[in-house]
Amino acid sequence: MSALPVALVLAGMAGLSGLGGCGAGEPAAGDADAREVTVFAAASLTGAFTELGEAFEAAHPGTTVRFNFGSSATLAQQIVQGAPADVFAAASPATMKTVTDATAAGSPTTFARNRLRIAVPPDNPARVDELKDLADPKVKVALCAEQVPCGAAAVKALEAARLKVTPVTLEQDVKATLTKVQLGEVDAALVYETDVIAAAGKVTGIAFPEADLAVNDYPIATLAGAGDAARRFVDLVLSRQGGDVLAEAGFGSREPGREPG
Repeated sequence: MSALPVALVLAGMAGLSGLGGCGAGEPAAGDADAREVTVFAAASLTGAFTELGEAFEAAHPGTTVRFNFGSSATLAQQIVQGAPADVFAAASPATMKTVTDATAAGSPTTFARNRLRIAVPPDNPARVDELKDLADPKVKVALCAEQVPCGAAAVKALEAARLKVTPVTLEQDVKATLTKVQLGEVDAALVYETDVIAAAGKVTGIAFPEADLAVNDYPIATLAGAGDAARRFVDLVLSRQGGDVLAEAGFGSREPGREPG
């Protein structure tokens, strides 16, 4: 299994154009062993989906799962513009809607939830203890850009707390935001709980009550032209096994009433 660099996504379209009309997730005629599933997924899913991709490949010999992890908003635009992909897993319904509105995806299903945490370096040099500390102009804060799901959630949480925070940097996805804390370039950042768990020992996470008012639902859908392998990957994500992997990474369960049939 291998990650699919964002810079190569659109370049790969030309190479796929010669598949003689096969769907993005289907093998070309006479090449049944060369099956591939391309999954575009929110950056916060990197750890959990990498593990699920390995499990999928083990259960389906001859099938390769390729991932493109990044900002959900950026990935959605790439899909709408024609980037080759079989599955889209977004960090918010709004970014999924960009794709479904373009009729490029099937009906999405919510498969997980995530909430924000304050991430600080292990020694917490700015002595951040709660959300209101981020409004102190002496505290250097990193946030996700507002147009990406982690940024939209941060705006919602800060508005609920009636706080104005002026970040020193706005990043394009949650991994980049967390990296600013890990490198010691900022005193704190608002990231997902799952990212704090993944960076255990490198950052400390601080819970705050307003995070409960800015929970993100994660939808997943197969895309136009996807084959059976892509649908089987989505089934894995929605399965008990998938739920266990996601729970171990810190994701909450899908919203009530949306269990797969």
